[in-house]
Order: sequence, then C-alpha cells, then structure tokens
Amino acid sequence: MADLDDEVDALYGLPLDAFVPERDALAKRLRADKRREDADAVKALRKPSVAAWAANQVLRSQPGRRDALLEAGDALRAAQEDLLAGRGDAAAARAAGEAERRAVGDLVAAARGLAREGGFPTATVLDRVRETLHAAATDDEARAEVEAARITRERRPAAFAGLEGFAAAPPPAPAKRTKPKGKARTKKAKAADDDAAERERERLAAERERRKAAQAELKEARAAERAAARARREAEGEVHDAERLLSAARSRLEKAEKAERDAAGRREAAEQAV
Repeated sequence: MADLDDEVDALYGLPLDAFVPERDALAKRLRADKRREDADAVKALRKPSVAAWAANQVLRSQPGRRDALLEAGDALRAAQEDLLAGRGDAAAARAAGEAERRAVGDLVAAARGLAREGGFPTATVLDRVRETLHAAATDDEARAEVEAARITRERRPAAFAGLEGFAAAPPPAPAKRTKPKGKARTKKAKAADDDAAERERERLAAERERRKAAQAELKEARAAERAAARARREAEGEVHDAERLLSAARSRLEKAEKAERDAAGRREAAEQAV
C-alpha cells in the first residue's frame, strides 16, 4: 500500500462527492491489512464543507499563490506584533495588511471558476473561502490546514489582538490644529501623543489577553471533541468485537441444535427397530 499520508492527502484533492466513498474504501483496506488504528483514524476524517473543498482545490492548483499567501500572512502577523510591542508603526502594518488581502484576492479570483463549475452558490461560497484564507494569518491551526490544503470547515479570521482592522484601515486624516507655539507647546503635544499611544497599547494588550483566553477555550473544546471521537471509535470497536462473538456463538448454537435433532432422529429410528 502507498504511503498513508499520501493517500489521505489525495482524498482532499478529489471531487467533493467522491470524498466519503473513497475515504471509506481506504479505511476498509486498512482494516483488511490489520491496521485498525489507521483505519479508525481515516474513517474519522471529516468531509470538507463546500467552501473548504473549494479552498483546498484552489490552493492545490495555485501553489505559487498559496506560498505568497502564507508569506504575506507571516509578514502581517510580524508587523502587527511589532506594532503592539511599540517597535513598528501603523504604516508598515497597513502595508502588510494590503499585501495579505491581495494574496487572498488572487486565490479567491481563481476559486471563482471552481465554484461556478461545481454548480455551487458562488457568492456565498467565495465569501467563506475568503474568510477561511484570511484566517491563516491569525490562526496557527488554520495556517497549517491552508499550507497542507486539507481544510475541512470554514474559518473566520480572528482579530489579531484587535489590530486587524487597524492595520487595514487607511491612514487617518491629520487633525487640524494650530501651529505649536514654542517648545512648551511641542512638549505638551508630544506628551498627549505618548499618552494616547500608551492607552492604545493597553487596549491592544487587553484584547490580546482576551483572544488568548478564547483560543485556550477553543483548544480545550477541540481536545474534548477529539477525545470523544476516540471514545466513540473504541466503543464501535467493542461493538464490532461483540457482534463477531455473538455471530460465532449463534453458529455454534445452530450446529448443536442440528446435532441434537440428528441424534433424536437416530434414537427414534433405533426405538422403532427394537
């Protein structure tokens, strides 16, 4: 059998309606080869949603644009982290945000044809594809799925410590104010700017902590879901074993009943002969 990871990877490149039958066929082959754990893991693979399927296909057909998206997402995250730490500036974050949106837009444009050919509701599907691709810049798990082109469900981009909209927004128009009069006015204006910047950093830090807590809760929920799936697979295995034992017991019972009937027939024949 070919490398299992390659076979699993191939599932995500299939037409959407072929995923489940091919997944089940692979699990059946693995079970026949006595690779029960691998079979259970394959059987548990989720069929991609329509938008996830469309995203997978365009990522696979456009590897150059996929790499560009990942690079742009990394650059955006780095720029936003620098801004939060007080090392960067808003202009750099905005430029990184624009580059990331262009990379997403290029892939969505390529996905438009796939959605149309598949007969899917184009506008709805493309909106979800766009959000899922954007999520790769702010969510490690989403990035891994995009990199592997094995997305199973749509994702929504999480605001990066509250900076996502800030980095994407155009530069604010300069406020009209009178020309500073002397060094005292300049120092006062600088102090006001410093205070505003500090308040913004505090707000962003609080938002980052909130996002970390939400991500931790999501991680725990996913771990609980995986544990429940493992428990279900174990229970299914136990049911399978019990059904096999029950079938063997029924077979033995049928043989015993037949032997009993045959013996009774021979006895009756012997009694008649006496």
